[in-house]
Amino acid sequence: MDIRSLSAGRIREGLAAREFSAVEIATEALRLAEAGNPRTNAYLSFSPERALAAARAVDEKLARGEDPGPLAGVPVAVKDVILTKGLRTTCGSKLLENYIPPYDATAVIRLEQAGGVILGKTNCDEFAMGSSNENSAFGPVRNPVAPDRVPGGSSGGSAAAVADGTAVVALGSDTGGSIRQPASFCGVVGVTPTYGRVSRYGLTAFASSLDHIGPFARSVRDAAVLLGVIAGRDPRDATSAFAPVPDYAAELDGKVQGMRLGLPREYFEGLAGETAQLVMRGVDTLKRLGCQVREVSMPATRYAIACYYVICTAEASSNLARYDGVRYTARSPRSETLQDMYRNTRGEGFGTECKRRIMLGTYVLSAGYYDAYYLKAQKVRGLVARDFARAFEEVDALVAPVSPFPAFELGEKVDDPLAMYLSDIYTITGSLAGVPCMSVPCGATAAGLPVGMQILTRHFDESGMFRLAHAFEQAAT
Repeated sequence: MDIRSLSAGRIREGLAAREFSAVEIATEALRLAEAGNPRTNAYLSFSPERALAAARAVDEKLARGEDPGPLAGVPVAVKDVILTKGLRTTCGSKLLENYIPPYDATAVIRLEQAGGVILGKTNCDEFAMGSSNENSAFGPVRNPVAPDRVPGGSSGGSAAAVADGTAVVALGSDTGGSIRQPASFCGVVGVTPTYGRVSRYGLTAFASSLDHIGPFARSVRDAAVLLGVIAGRDPRDATSAFAPVPDYAAELDGKVQGMRLGLPREYFEGLAGETAQLVMRGVDTLKRLGCQVREVSMPATRYAIACYYVICTAEASSNLARYDGVRYTARSPRSETLQDMYRNTRGEGFGTECKRRIMLGTYVLSAGYYDAYYLKAQKVRGLVARDFARAFEEVDALVAPVSPFPAFELGEKVDDPLAMYLSDIYTITGSLAGVPCMSVPCGATAAGLPVGMQILTRHFDESGMFRLAHAFEQAAT
């Protein structure tokens, strides 16, 4: 039984045919994950008791002749910013090193109801702030494709777990590209759904108007199955949408001939080298499938980086104010007054990147600067969204690069925050507009480093996005 080669569908078939049991799958997946973790540092904690209990429940349903769910027996990894009842959730921070949540996130509940088996929690940049997974208080994640390189961030642990084959699918979170960029760097599929498509209840907030939960998988079909499980209205999250959730996997019919695709001029102007060649080769594949390709312009793209980092840091400053040592965080032991306790706890607990973003966010929200920075950034966000709306009047989907470059070396950009921020230049626009977008592998460089191609569609058209990605995946393999 080779866990690394199994898909969600193959596991369901094997369980139905009694080729193996869910407990056997879970046991082997846990063994592989624990044995391989010293090499990648992808997992921060494992949950063998919870995993085996979920697997036994699947086997018992099968024995009774009941439907065990679309994710029956599938090993799943969960990013450590998503709450899991009774299982440590650190957000990659020393402040929450020993935090045990009293409830599950909605996405976690739906996963387990669908038969998913949660192996453990994956490493991530502290409070999801980073583009390389080097900001975790518990050490960086190493890319399983090239261990001297980053897996991308902030959901690098989830991407690495799927790429390494220890988990069949995984959950990550995306604020400005934190699912798509790691998926590209690790050579897996990563999906950022429409804002509101998946409940954020139980997702530790970084920038509330930008945060999404989304899936990682080794195939488009598995990603579609996972999104179908976790998507849908949740009364506990006022921002979750009432939009009906289609059967994404059932709609992977390969019918993409005649689809109108747009190549955003601004995304390709500075793109060069092997990344550009691989993405354009992917575009050529889509042309051969019968898609109509044309150039489109999205002029507000040039302002997106500045706009994004004003908005996300402002919201981060507000959201992270709760971590003060009073309630559930670690508390500095060397404090004699209340002010010292606040100052020392936050000073010792937060890492450099979190402090940088808190300070930037507090500044842009301060009296005298709110109108000049935050309010103006929100207006620019409206322009970015308008660019997408206009583009989708002409085309059915946009095709673009995910990152200007493949996975870079550990430590290469850690001392240059601006260079690190620019690695998200092609992903933050989709996040600002709240449209569905995904990364699908489109090849590898001469050095064997994976490169992803980004597909973006109009709000709540994940079906069209998956259909195009699946057709491309089938044609490219």
